[in-house]
Amino acid sequence: MHAYTFLATASLITATSAASLGAFNVDPGSVSVSGFSSGGFMAAQLGVAYSSTFQTGFGVFSGGPYDCARNQYYTNCMYNLNPSITTPTANIKSWSGNQIDTITNLKSRKIYMQAGSADTTVGPNVMAKLNIQLSNFGSASNLTYVSRSGAAHTFPTDFDAQGDNSCTSSSSPYVSNCGYDGAGAVLQWMYGTLNARNTGTLTGEVISFDQTSSYGANGMATTGYLYVPATCKDGSTICRLHVALHGCSQSYGQIGSKFITNTGYNKWADTNNIIMLYPQTTQDNSFHTIWNGGLLSNSNGCWDWLGWYGTNADQKGGAQMTAIVNQVSQIISG
Repeated sequence: MHAYTFLATASLITATSAASLGAFNVDPGSVSVSGFSSGGFMAAQLGVAYSSTFQTGFGVFSGGPYDCARNQYYTNCMYNLNPSITTPTANIKSWSGNQIDTITNLKSRKIYMQAGSADTTVGPNVMAKLNIQLSNFGSASNLTYVSRSGAAHTFPTDFDAQGDNSCTSSSSPYVSNCGYDGAGAVLQWMYGTLNARNTGTLTGEVISFDQTSSYGANGMATTGYLYVPATCKDGSTICRLHVALHGCSQSYGQIGSKFITNTGYNKWADTNNIIMLYPQTTQDNSFHTIWNGGLLSNSNGCWDWLGWYGTNADQKGGAQMTAIVNQVSQIISG
């Protein structure tokens, strides 16, 4: 057995000592990633820069263009403004095969995008620019863009969960019943038709793991989480791997297990042999020089899409992206 700490139930995560990250029987060609808000920006960064790792594709909920904040002030990439994608798109082309994996990979990657029409934190205008940007590199048949009327800056589900905010409110924990199954939509876009989700007691378990050393980086918490379906525990079944990235103010340290349990990813993972990886950030009140040269803290525990932790934050070798890719590599090495 792997040296993991298995937690009491899939729906309740209790404090426990995290163990070393082990390996499972995962198809390397099945790896995908999605994220919300700053996690959406990070999902796009991982999907573009590490397209050889995320061979299935990537999904972005309420995020924005790749490399958006490098050559313009980051607030241009928020608040439903219209950021320029000229330089970011040119960078994708010039970095191909060097600072990022070859962009020819993107032609065969599934790319999912979703925005709420009432989102004023990032917004549909920003997401529309991501759609335009990625249309330069992906195949039209592999790209989908979904707009949900009336939804604020929140991760959309189609069921009620304890502690969730209203779909029309951009407030903690930023997970809402919007009458739209975001987790199911992105997973089915990645993997095609899936078995019906488990709407009852899940058969798998949530596991904590030590997110330090090569599995961690500045701005990341010391503990990350996995959801492992029962069918994936003993290695007899070849499973798939999906990475789900929370947004700002959504880490375990800020909202507990709500992103892990309330988004609905685990319901689909449980019946479809999908291991879910939930890397975690931490709040950082120190000031760092970001890409535009300004000083900014990361007190909301966002993923690094501003260059907080290095000028190569969205390129291969970027600290947080490297940590996540190392986690993925370890999990699939079995």
